[in-house]
This record gives sequence, C-alpha cells and structure tokens, in this order.
Amino acid sequence: MSVKRMLDCTASELAAFSKKELLESIAGCEGRVLACETIGITPPLLSDVTNAEYAASLSADILLLNMFDVQHPVVQALPKVPEGETVRELKRLTGRTVGINLEPVQPELAKGNDGTLWQMSPGRLATAENACRAADMGVDLIVLTGNPGNGVSNAAIEHALREISAAVGDRVILAAGKMHASGMIGEGGTRIMTVDDAQAFMAAGADVILLPAPGTVPGITMEYAHQLIEAVHAQGKLALTAIGTSQEGADVATIRQIALLCKMAGADIHHIGDTGVPGMALPQNILAYSIAVRGERHNYHRMAQSINR
Repeated sequence: MSVKRMLDCTASELAAFSKKELLESIAGCEGRVLACETIGITPPLLSDVTNAEYAASLSADILLLNMFDVQHPVVQALPKVPEGETVRELKRLTGRTVGINLEPVQPELAKGNDGTLWQMSPGRLATAENACRAADMGVDLIVLTGNPGNGVSNAAIEHALREISAAVGDRVILAAGKMHASGMIGEGGTRIMTVDDAQAFMAAGADVILLPAPGTVPGITMEYAHQLIEAVHAQGKLALTAIGTSQEGADVATIRQIALLCKMAGADIHHIGDTGVPGMALPQNILAYSIAVRGERHNYHRMAQSINR
C-alpha cells in the first residue's frame, strides 16, 4: 500500500512517518505542499501566539524555522519547556512537519551582513554536531542554506552536507541550496544553482534541492527552474522553490504569479519566506499562494482539520 499523501494526512499520521515515508507523502501531492518559513526570535505578529502556529493556521504543511539556534533554542510565545523539547512542543501545538535552517557560513566571504538581524551564532552553523542535536530535538527537515550577506558558498554547502548526511542522513530529510546569493560575489543570478551544483548536492546526500523561485532572483526564469528540476527529478529527488527575497511581502497578484511559475517549473515543495513582515510572510500571501497551487478545498481542509486527529 502506498503512503498517504501529505494533503490528506492527519497530525497523528504525519507524526508516525519515517523519513522515507515523509518524502513519499510529499511526492504524492504532485506540487501541492506549502512550506512557510518563520523566525522565532522576533516578536510574534499575534503577540502570544508563535509565528509558526500562525503560519500553520493559514494552511502551511511544513514549518521551517529560520535563525533557530539548536544550542539555545528560542521561539517567542512558545510555552516554557526544557530546551530539548522546543521543537517537539511546537510539533505538538501545530501537528505539522518542522524543519530548521543551518548555515555553512564562511565569515571571510560574507558580503552585506551588517551584523544585526542575520548575525550568526554557533548553534546555527551547519555542523554535524548541530545536526545531531536537531535530530535529537525532533526536527524532521534540515535545510542547508544561507541568510542574506552571511557568506555561504555552494562548495561550503556541499562539504557540510557530506558531514551532516553521514551523521543524521538516515533520520532527517536533508535539503540544500540557496534562495539568493547569500553575500557571495560570483554566485548570483543563475549561478546560485546550476545543474552541476544540484548533482553535487544530491551526490553528497541531499534529498531535496532548493532553488530560487522564478521571478525572485534576476535570471531565474520558469524555463531555467524547470531545467534544474528535471535534473533533480531524474535522480529521484525532490525540488523546493523558495521565495527568499522579501517578495513574501509583495502584493497578492505577484504571489499568485510566482506560485504558478513554480508549479509549471515542477516544484514539489513551495516555500514562502519569513520577511514579508519581520518573522513571517504576510498572512494574505500565505493564503493566496496555497489557494493558487492547490485550490480552496485543500487549503481550507488543512486549516480546519483538528491537530488532535
């Protein structure tokens, strides 16, 4: 019997999935899985409700925690729990799959980080130790990527990916790629992700390849993204298209256009970023994106279904 697709899964069914089953469940949705990135260290939009809970209520299937420090985890508005239980508590409250970003930062290469919002901490580095800690905390997905200006090269992602795959690749879904240049001169535009980069990441252990959504980065067209995604699918891996350029704060019409371009390109997972307002995408844009790629029925089904099922 095939694995139930994520679109139809209850919280208890998702919680019981192995890594392999979760990947199959995502693939079975045929481009209708929505990942919402949120920041836990910024003040929540709803004051006493976490941004992750807010995104889940708006139909997010996967909650991706950006700037999450596995050594000193903080999700503002989360009930007080031991640090090692932060992720499991968030999963309990939302019934969702939860991932985090880790960054293979090269400080000497950083261009454009002013040392404020995106400033790095040791618990956000893409190391095998941090990945093991994340897996022990209950993280389902680790994304190796870079925040603005932090200096993350594709070579550094590949190197970190090999170490992390060896450490936790049997326990956690691993995704790799960048949403923008991340401060790397020479790795902008179409050089953010090439077919060769994707092949190298998959060989290093990536289950999911992340690339900029068409229309978010100069030069990333639907045709270019489709070419990349075809190469990824040929290896039996999944593709995630990402909005990481603050366009999660654009108008609804722009979001719908990006969503359909990603669908045409072949995305398995649609990502919407965390800085429409500081901490998450504009709520209306999460809804617009979701409805554009899967219609109102699946959108409201995800919103309405109790996490106690």
